[in-house]
Amino acid sequence: MRIAIDASRAAIATRTGTENYSLQIISHMALIDDADDFSLYYNSGSLDSLGLPASFALQPIPFPRLWTHVRLSAALVSQRPDIVFIPAHVLPAVCPARSVVTLHDLGYVHFPKAHTWPSRLYLQASTWFSARYASHVITISEASKRDIMRYCGVPAGKISVIYHGYDQSYRPLEAPRAAPVAGKYAIDSSYFIHVGTLQPRKNIPRLIRAFSAFKDQGWPHQLVLVGKKGWLYDSIAAAVEASPHSGCIRLLGYVDNNDLPALVARASALVIPSLYEGFGLPALEAMACGTPVIASNTSSLPEITADAALPVDPLDEKAICDALCRVASDPDLREKLSSAGLARAARFSWERCARETLEVLKRVAGGRLAD
Repeated sequence: MRIAIDASRAAIATRTGTENYSLQIISHMALIDDADDFSLYYNSGSLDSLGLPASFALQPIPFPRLWTHVRLSAALVSQRPDIVFIPAHVLPAVCPARSVVTLHDLGYVHFPKAHTWPSRLYLQASTWFSARYASHVITISEASKRDIMRYCGVPAGKISVIYHGYDQSYRPLEAPRAAPVAGKYAIDSSYFIHVGTLQPRKNIPRLIRAFSAFKDQGWPHQLVLVGKKGWLYDSIAAAVEASPHSGCIRLLGYVDNNDLPALVARASALVIPSLYEGFGLPALEAMACGTPVIASNTSSLPEITADAALPVDPLDEKAICDALCRVASDPDLREKLSSAGLARAARFSWERCARETLEVLKRVAGGRLAD
């Protein structure tokens, strides 16, 4: 079978959520599939470092604008693959083969003000088009599946839920091994960490105010915020400035993937009080490290963390503060959350994700899956 993949996200050097997903899916397909031929299309960047086998043909096709809808469409028309896989949302305008698209979430529906209006209109149009005109849709949680059904009018049988995996660099680390990385970023011995783009749906201002109330009780911890500045970042900067404990709040920006696992593994807890998550990969990565997780009781997070996280109402700052206090003060709770997290994380892997994705691609190509 000839499988075409939009690898444009995987080829980006500085990767976050969808880019890492694309890279991991491609890498693990290469490890488990030696029978099919793959063509990986991308606009810029490089995939050379992956060391892919000869059956994975790299097809750089540079183009200045509208790469997906013009240049990728033309390549697909020319080469006529058996199946097209789009790991990140946007189906080409012209797609001559059966197709599978991964829609990660519909965050723009729940938080429209988190995007500029041109960006929001593009997201609405491209997501609706992809959901309706792809042969099949993959999504990453049952919560996202419900959103796609509700807002895009897609029947349940056309959607497969396939969970993310996590990079194996996220694992328990002894404190002495993780300490040098914390020292590199001037982080003290006790801290809570949040990982994710700093944008409104991450609920960072409430987390900062809850942390300030926690610090008022005399705790020595820092709050470490890892992630690039997103849309409407000013409200987050204002919350930091307004905090009487702003000196204990560290804004690290983007952290290299070589350092991030150690920072997560050494934290007292990962706190993810998001108003909405399509999956919540940082929670899974923290569980894989044995790091306790404090997570919102909304959207996909209860589905992913199950009983392995301390749930909080993301709209209740006191509840978030109380959760910080419980984790800081109760070693038995930390041990319970750590053990439960490790057990829960063992149920997720990129190999499993890649195998289930390949199965969907082959079933769709053969007309054996509903569309």
